[in-house]
Amino acid sequence: MALQESGEMYLETILVLSHRGKPVRSIDVAEEMGYSKPSVSRAVGILRAGGYLEVDESGFLLLTDEGRRVAERTYERHTVLTELFIRLGVNEKTAVDDACRIEHVISEETFAAVKKYAENSEFGMRNSE
Repeated sequence: MALQESGEMYLETILVLSHRGKPVRSIDVAEEMGYSKPSVSRAVGILRAGGYLEVDESGFLLLTDEGRRVAERTYERHTVLTELFIRLGVNEKTAVDDACRIEHVISEETFAAVKKYAENSEFGMRNSE
């Protein structure tokens, strides 16, 4: 199943929420993303069907290995691009917003080149992974 931008955003949000140290529920995702509970419920169903997500008996959302891979890739793109844009002089809000849009469409090849450049440039990267 090919994942759309919105699916990547849900998985990335679940990953970020899980890093905060508490189990993640659909309501947490809805609050974090500013979406309705029915919208999140529908997305969770689609992500479960695609093998990206599981829901345990307590209703907690758990990323599958594939879901985690997608979420981590998306999050890495977001953090590297945001940091690079800030280092280039873009204000933080614009950098975050632009990185959020670009992270879903940039090719693997181009991202690898941007990341390598950022890591080896005079700018340096604080958050590269």
